[in-house]
Amino acid sequence: METYLGEADEKVIVIVADGGLNKGTAEQIVQVVQQAIDCGMKGVIIDCSKLDILSSAGLGKMLMLHKKMKQHGGEVKIAGLHGMAVQVLRLTRLDGIFQLYPDVAQARLAFRGT
Repeated sequence: METYLGEADEKVIVIVADGGLNKGTAEQIVQVVQQAIDCGMKGVIIDCSKLDILSSAGLGKMLMLHKKMKQHGGEVKIAGLHGMAVQVLRLTRLDGIFQLYPDVAQARLAFRGT
């Protein structure tokens, strides 16, 4: 799994999750997001279009990230989630917590509307 900053502007950062999302890689995302919060950013898009595996530990970290962003007046949007990962979110009803978008462009448009 590789996690890297895809792009950023003054309001939104895009983090690309490539491969699998587990406790360790989700922690990398949390660290990047903390830096973004410290810089005053309010929007995070996690690009999951290249994601193959989503572990329960990774989901737990994602929930923590959602809560942290919300406490700072921000939001997390998930783009490009597909396959079993979508089914996992639906089965656990986390699709009601996370805002899911088909791609990064749609998630960006949603931030412009807020």
